[in-house]
Amino acid sequence: MTYVVTDACIRCKYMDCVEVCPVDCFYEGENMLVINPSECIDCGVCEPECPAEAILPDTESGLEQWLELNATFSGQWPNVTRKLDQTPADADEHKGVEGKYDKYFSPEPGTGD
Repeated sequence: MTYVVTDACIRCKYMDCVEVCPVDCFYEGENMLVINPSECIDCGVCEPECPAEAILPDTESGLEQWLELNATFSGQWPNVTRKLDQTPADADEHKGVEGKYDKYFSPEPGTGD
């Protein structure tokens, strides 16, 4: 089992989860984070830290596309191991918005640390 980041992270990218991850398995895209499923140790400490409720265990149904997206982009984006001051100014306005993947997803990498 692993945890996955879903589209609720898009345009929010609060990064509170990164601070608590003991194995540094988060990777940064331009407007969201992903978890490398091969590195995640299933400790679950990241899930309650996410203000956008974007992190879920892969045992929940309907997350197959997010597991694939996390696996793909964690291999392309830079690793991020600490909370950076990159939360978008309008993050709170995008919290809870439906359909963010189709509207806002960017495959471009973030800066990492």
